[in-house]
Amino acid sequence: MSRVDLPRLDRKPFIALVDRANRALQADMVRTGHRDGHPELKPAHNAVFGTLSRDGSRAADMAVRAGITRQSMGEVIREMVALDILEMRPDPEDGRAKLVTYSDHGLEVAFDGYTHLKDLEARFAEEFGEEDYDTARKVLSRIADLLDRWSAAEDDAVSALDGEAG
Repeated sequence: MSRVDLPRLDRKPFIALVDRANRALQADMVRTGHRDGHPELKPAHNAVFGTLSRDGSRAADMAVRAGITRQSMGEVIREMVALDILEMRPDPEDGRAKLVTYSDHGLEVAFDGYTHLKDLEARFAEEFGEEDYDTARKVLSRIADLLDRWSAAEDDAVSALDGEAG
């Protein structure tokens, strides 16, 4: 078997830059949480804080938004319930489902986190300039939207081909 030569890129791939920035931001959130008096926080908890609405959310919906399995999200939620950051209660719209909500302590932790995010946004705007920072945010949002649109178009094309074959 012959080995395939991988193509050489003339610069670091965009995905690597985004991944590095994401990991740095995730680590910063945990480090700041520890500094603010929440030593129980772990990097895995970011998936919950990033997907849980103020009024509560279903674990399955949170898992989809976080891009992780339901089992993984359930494990993190159970850990955070044990840490008194989250609570589980019956979903008023579906008696079989549970709603994940913040405990009183969890609201304090989330408040501190959102306060830090607000400060971080202001620091980025100051560092890069308001216009450049706004442009960076718009570009990242457009990239995500484009990838979602291209993926949906590919799925539609595959479905159309499957329909013709059947």
